[in-house]
Amino acid sequence: MSLRKRLARSPALIGTMGGLAHGYLGHCQRRTRWERRGDADLRAALAEGPVLLILRHSRLMLGPFHWPRDTADLSSLHDTSPIARIAGDTHRRSGLTPVAMSPRLSNLAMSRLVMDRLRAGASIGITADGPLGPAGRVNDPPIDWARSIGRPVFFYAYSVERQARAKSWDRLLLPRPGGRGAVVFRRWEGTVPRRLDTQAREAARASLQAGLDAATAEADAMLGLPPGP
Repeated sequence: MSLRKRLARSPALIGTMGGLAHGYLGHCQRRTRWERRGDADLRAALAEGPVLLILRHSRLMLGPFHWPRDTADLSSLHDTSPIARIAGDTHRRSGLTPVAMSPRLSNLAMSRLVMDRLRAGASIGITADGPLGPAGRVNDPPIDWARSIGRPVFFYAYSVERQARAKSWDRLLLPRPGGRGAVVFRRWEGTVPRRLDTQAREAARASLQAGLDAATAEADAMLGLPPGP
């Protein structure tokens, strides 16, 4: 039986893999010298309520360690694939509250799940291009959630000097211990109109894309690295 099938059938194996991943990522986090930008703006927004956090799928590995957990909870939305469930396990181990978005759920049921988390005071985290790409491109869900929940939108990105890249569709950034790291939180100044026709949707997508690209490039530039995926 393949590892993927074993993971799909075994919650215990998911937990084991999640524990190993969390331990390694925590080690990388502690051994990296971090420079951070945008924390004050994010904390000021969180003092008034939840936010929507948008990031690239390739930059999600250390997100749970960079979120200000002393200020607010974060519910990351993920699918139910084995890899996504392992990621959700690492988020739980970091003190956050991930939410699995099963394809069996209706749009109404998924909306209720998210709204319940917002009413509980949790912010919502979503990858712009997940779970299957195209890599780095803003898909419809971030636009729809920004419109539906009506909360401030922040972009998040991190970068590290010591890294590898997975041979995956998104070229997932894999941190290594040591060296310097950069974290960026940036508020989106745009809005998504309540009445969202095709033209308005594409305008919102372009604005979100520009903001996400800028935040990601800024994290790389802080370390003197060229923009990466």
